[in-house]
Amino acid sequence: MYGHNREVTLEQTLPAPASAACCTTLTGEPLDEHRAREFARIFKALADPTRLRLVSLVAAHEGNEACACDLIDPVGLGQPTVSHHLKILVDAGVLRREKRGIWSYYSLAAETLERIAAFLSPA
Repeated sequence: MYGHNREVTLEQTLPAPASAACCTTLTGEPLDEHRAREFARIFKALADPTRLRLVSLVAAHEGNEACACDLIDPVGLGQPTVSHHLKILVDAGVLRREKRGIWSYYSLAAETLERIAAFLSPA
């Protein structure tokens, strides 16, 4: 699944938000293989301590948005390493990236976090 070039958006692969009737929760019914892989990809991205800190830093920043330049010093890693971690979070659908001039600004992808919360909450 991960070696192909077919581009699939997160919205096409994750269950709908909790408000939708079709949403499956962890305790509601077993996941099919496809959804299990997609949730695993998100959880894998969040399971790294540096990436979890980066999400927390973005969330705590004013307006839930932060410039990449503001995220380097707090995690104590070099710019290429921080950029790598941010790319993984963007690819997993946890963060959004917007280029402004030479800098990238990151914000929370609230709908993904809401879907994770709905999935993990008891039915």
